[in-house]
Amino acid sequence: MFGFFKRSGSKIVVVASLNARLQPMDRGELEDALDAFMEKQKHGMRVVGGGTLQASSGEIQQCDIEIEVDDPTDAKLTLLTKVLESMLAPVGSILHIPDQQRSVNFGRQHGLAIYVNGTDLSAAVYETCDINHVVAEFGRLLEAEGMVASNWQGPQNTALYIYGSDFDTMLSRLKPFIESYPLLERCRIERIA
Repeated sequence: MFGFFKRSGSKIVVVASLNARLQPMDRGELEDALDAFMEKQKHGMRVVGGGTLQASSGEIQQCDIEIEVDDPTDAKLTLLTKVLESMLAPVGSILHIPDQQRSVNFGRQHGLAIYVNGTDLSAAVYETCDINHVVAEFGRLLEAEGMVASNWQGPQNTALYIYGSDFDTMLSRLKPFIESYPLLERCRIERIA
């Protein structure tokens, strides 16, 4: 797939730019899981850094994970993208290989954001409804089709970032609840990956 490595005994740092809207704490959990897997399997790869890109509004846009690779080979970089895809690497993710001044597209999950209106509903709705109930119910309804991976609270709304195998399938599973739960009235739904 890559076809560029000739030398052995070297190390490089690659950057996985994930098209995932993950808060730093959620990104950290992914980094820890990746590190633990690579250590257990003795693949010679480890997380050495990471970061979160935010829009001017403060909303998360994407996140990066920096990974040091011992004795880099095409097979190791392919393995890295496959492992990330098995964890959380939405469509539109990119593996940057600075030593080669190139990048590789990867990712397979689709993303769905639900922006819960935080200002325009009646006071009674905000007093009697709970965003934690929404997150729990989304998890129950999605089952193995997806998960609420992170969230963001802005001045006007709260975003829930959901990733899974298919946008339309996830939305069809959530739609009856979205249409019936008062806190989700006037919510906005966006495809994010």
